[in-house]
Amino acid sequence: MIKKITQGYRESYSSLSRETWLLSMVVLINRCGYMAVPFMSMYITQNLHRSIADAGLIITLFGAGSVLGAIAGGYLSDKVGFRSVQIVSLLISGILFILFSQVNTFDHLCLLTVILGFFVEAFKPANNSAIAFYSTPENLTRSYALNRLATNLGFGFGTSVGGILAAINYDLLFWVDGIVYTLAGALILILLPEGKINPASEEEGETLVTSKSPWSDLFFIRFIAMVTLYMIAFIMIFRILPVFWKEQMHIGEATIGILMAMNGIVIAVFEMVFIQVLRNRHSDYHYIISGVLCTVFAFFALLIPGLPAIIAGILAVFSFTIGEMLTLPYISTIVINRASEQSRGKYSAVYSLSWAVAQVVGPAAGGFIAAGWGYDALWVTLIVLCLLSAFGFHQLYRSRLSLV
Repeated sequence: MIKKITQGYRESYSSLSRETWLLSMVVLINRCGYMAVPFMSMYITQNLHRSIADAGLIITLFGAGSVLGAIAGGYLSDKVGFRSVQIVSLLISGILFILFSQVNTFDHLCLLTVILGFFVEAFKPANNSAIAFYSTPENLTRSYALNRLATNLGFGFGTSVGGILAAINYDLLFWVDGIVYTLAGALILILLPEGKINPASEEEGETLVTSKSPWSDLFFIRFIAMVTLYMIAFIMIFRILPVFWKEQMHIGEATIGILMAMNGIVIAVFEMVFIQVLRNRHSDYHYIISGVLCTVFAFFALLIPGLPAIIAGILAVFSFTIGEMLTLPYISTIVINRASEQSRGKYSAVYSLSWAVAQVVGPAAGGFIAAGWGYDALWVTLIVLCLLSAFGFHQLYRSRLSLV
C-alpha cells in the first residue's frame, strides 16, 4: 500500500519541464506574500472602522481594477510576451501594496485600490500563458495543478502568517505583501527565459478553434458565463466569509487564518495525486460539475442550525477545497485548449476577466445582501448561483457531445 502511494506521488510530479517548476517556485514565493487581499475586508472594518458596505465597496473597486488588468495583461502577453508582463505587474504591485498601508483617506484608498487591482490581475493571464507555453499537451492539467499547488502552499502559509500579523498590526500585512511581490518579480527577471512563440506551431498543433479572438467563440463565451457564476460564489469564501466568522461567529483573526490555511494545505498534499488518479477516467466537465456541487455543500454547512462555529468552518473549508480541486485545474485546461498558441493570452484574459467580474459583483452584492437580509440569505443566494452554474456546465457538455 505504502509503495503504491509513493509511486502515485512520484508519477504525479514526473515529466514536468524545468520552466514549469521554475514558474511554480516563483508563484510559491509570490503567494507566500498574498495575505493582504483576503484580510482586506477585515482591514477596512476592524482597522479603519468602516462599515461592511464600505468594505464591500473597496473589494468591488479592487475587482474593477482587476477587470481592466485582466484584459490588458492577456492582450499584452500576446503582444510583448508573458515574461515582461509578469515582471512589470509584480514589481509595481509590490510598490502599491506598501503605499496602501500609508493611505488613510477613504477616497484616496478607493483610487489606489483600483490601480492595485489592475496590476495584481494583469499577472494572471500572463502566468497562464507561460504555463501553457512550457508544458506538453499531455501534461497541461498537471502543470496547472502544480502551479496551483504552489499557489495554495504559498496561500496557506500567507493566510496563517497573515492572521497572526493582522492580530498584531494590519499595516504589516501590506508591507510583507509589497516586499514579497517585488522579490517574485525579480526572480522572474533573473531566472525565467523569454518564451518565443513559433508562428507555424498553430498549424502543426491540434486546436479546437481556428479563431484568434475568444469573443467570436460562442461556446467559449457561454462556458465563461458559467465560470463567472461559480467564481462569484468562490470569491465570497475569501472575501466575505472571514468577516462572517469574525462578526457573527466571534472567531479570532489567528484562528481564521488557520481555517483559511487548511485550504492551501489540503490542496498542496493531495491535488497533484488527485489529478493523476482521475486522469482520463471522465470528461473535464464531469469533474467541474462535481466540484461546483461540493461548493454548494460548503455554503450549506454554514446554514446548519446548532452546529458549533469551528465545526461549521472546518466543514465549509474542506468542502469548497474539494470543489476547488475538481474545478479550477480542468477549467484552466479547457480554456487553453480552446486557444491557438498565438491567442493564449487573449483566452487567458477572458478567463481572468471572469475572476475580475466576480470580484466586482460578488463582494458588493454580497455585502449588500448580508447587511440588508443577513448572512443566511447570502449563503442561500450563493447556493442558487452554484446550482445554476452546475446546470449550465451540464448543458454545455451535452451540446458539445451533440457536435461530436
